[in-house]
Amino acid sequence: MFRMLKGETIVEVQKKFTHIINHLMSLEKTFEKEELNIKILKCLDRSWQPKVTTISESKDLTSLSMASLFGKLREHELEMNRLNVQESEDKHVRSIVLKAVKHKSKQESSDESDEENLSLLSRKFSNLEKEPQQRHQQRKVWKQKIQ
Repeated sequence: MFRMLKGETIVEVQKKFTHIINHLMSLEKTFEKEELNIKILKCLDRSWQPKVTTISESKDLTSLSMASLFGKLREHELEMNRLNVQESEDKHVRSIVLKAVKHKSKQESSDESDEENLSLLSRKFSNLEKEPQQRHQQRKVWKQKIQ
């Protein structure tokens, strides 16, 4: 049974399908437009199902030529590819924004921790400055007590 392979484009499907139909016609096999259109729509993979349903319900498959059917399918394929490219670009932009936000958050937290470290360091330094003065005063007090 003729099937669309995963990753295959509509143009490739059209070439294979046309090649097979031409060989069958050379063997004097005849097909109606509706029969060919139904075969084309049935060979498409699952990702095409919404488009297949739309075409089947909205168009008279007996009056639709094979070329116009493949044209509609190519239009749909191009639109889907455009949307996929746009979505991937949007994801890329979002990931860059998220990385920037994460980096900014890390930087802010780093700034906060730097401020805390500086504050702690200045308190310890102040305590070290006070210590010799306190020791000196304590010695005076002890000397006075001893005398």
